[in-house]
Amino acid sequence: MAETITIDPITRIEGHLRIDVTVENGKVTDARSAGEMFRGFENLLKGRHPVDANQITQRICGVCPASHAQASALNLDDALGVTPPENGRLIRNLMLGANYIQSHILHFYHLAALDFVDITKILAYKGSDPKLLKVKAWVKAQVGTGRATAAAPFLPRYEGAYIEDTDLNLAAIAHYVEALEMRRKAHEALCLWGGKMPHAIAIFPGGASERVTADKVASYASLIDEMREFIDRVYIPDVCYVADAFPDYFKIGRGCGNLLAYGTFAEDAEGKEKLLPPGVYLDGKAQAFSPDKIREYVKHSRYGSPSGLHPSEGETEADVHKKGAYSWLKAPRYDDKVVEVGPLARIGVAHVTGASRTISDLVNKVLKRYNAGVSALFSTLGRHAARALECKVVADRCAAWALQLKAGKPVHTAYEIPEASEGMGLTEAPRGALGHWITIKKKKIDRYQCVVPTTWNASPRDDKERLGPIEQALLGCPVADPKNPLEPARVVRSFDPCIACAVHTVSPAGRTLGSFRVF
Repeated sequence: MAETITIDPITRIEGHLRIDVTVENGKVTDARSAGEMFRGFENLLKGRHPVDANQITQRICGVCPASHAQASALNLDDALGVTPPENGRLIRNLMLGANYIQSHILHFYHLAALDFVDITKILAYKGSDPKLLKVKAWVKAQVGTGRATAAAPFLPRYEGAYIEDTDLNLAAIAHYVEALEMRRKAHEALCLWGGKMPHAIAIFPGGASERVTADKVASYASLIDEMREFIDRVYIPDVCYVADAFPDYFKIGRGCGNLLAYGTFAEDAEGKEKLLPPGVYLDGKAQAFSPDKIREYVKHSRYGSPSGLHPSEGETEADVHKKGAYSWLKAPRYDDKVVEVGPLARIGVAHVTGASRTISDLVNKVLKRYNAGVSALFSTLGRHAARALECKVVADRCAAWALQLKAGKPVHTAYEIPEASEGMGLTEAPRGALGHWITIKKKKIDRYQCVVPTTWNASPRDDKERLGPIEQALLGCPVADPKNPLEPARVVRSFDPCIACAVHTVSPAGRTLGSFRVF
């Protein structure tokens, strides 16, 4: 008998995402991903001064504003016809790189790892680590009094299979605490060049505003070295421990099998060479990327605007009661294909195209460790592995970029606002391909459109009824207990959706089977 499980909203992500899955014979046979938030920033920007976009679009997200700052700055660079000097380019890379590091560490330890780590094992701890003793006392108090809801974000949780090894669980809990400190240091590193975090103030068209000094370079390099040590010593091994404990997740959560990467971290003034290269992987073949092939469809989205528009012509006309619509996300497609974006896409594209020897070497080491082929990357664990490897690649390169800065050299190129112009800013947020498009008329913003990573990954069905990447990744996912849908949650969170905190389960007829809150 088929039954529908609704997770609304799914927890430990940014924003509000609803997931509906139909389960039959213990496996997901259908899925729907529904963004529950109307963004509308595009409408707020109309009539504004073009440079306002750089600050306003950062407010789209408090987790990755540095990515929107980058996309907006590139968008305005293009529209205003300005190129940052060498220091400006490097400073932008250093800011975005620090944001990548904190975001990837945040995702694994503070969002996704709790799907695998058994926090109750802390009750068996016999050691003397003050941090672990504090966590033990806290969890023991909540469990002992029955007030589990007060132990968020560790409890309450789904019942199910977690890591059994007590020592591994204790190490993971200790690393959870250590990761908080690493995230703080990453924010501090970004603030050296951005002024503050979230919502940096020192990036805008033409480059950046913070001057390069030896003290700032030394401070950034020192912070990055601490994070690099954590990534090598803790982060990557912990991802391997999870993979060792749950190898089946190399076969669960495949998704659409197509990848898209805009590329990011410019290595030259024109941005032609990038640390993470652009590219597309469609139907098993690598292709060059062309922004002209992007379209947005809205048949099942709560928008009244025309379907199939390129983002440069995009419209944001809300239609709350639109028949057949179930999401506030549009359905972007590339060359009429469903594509996944994010760390897996970036690492996958770099690997299959041979564009990065460094990345390919790291990928091959992972595949050799698990005696797996490239297809294993297309999975729940593949996304976690790609994110960890990318974190290392970016952190290592940030250390080198910092040493390329030249004190006393310009960080910014002057610009003028044209009477009319168009621009496009393509970059990669930690969660995936991020694009901004602008049209300027009478020196004001006439049109501004953003297509964010989770619009790609959590998109609903398109006009041809093809499921979005997360929807496809859920197909075939095992569900051991419909009242504890831990397995689908693991798949969804592997994408790190940015859209989030009560769960209820319903039958196909609509009868509520249970309602509970899950962290």
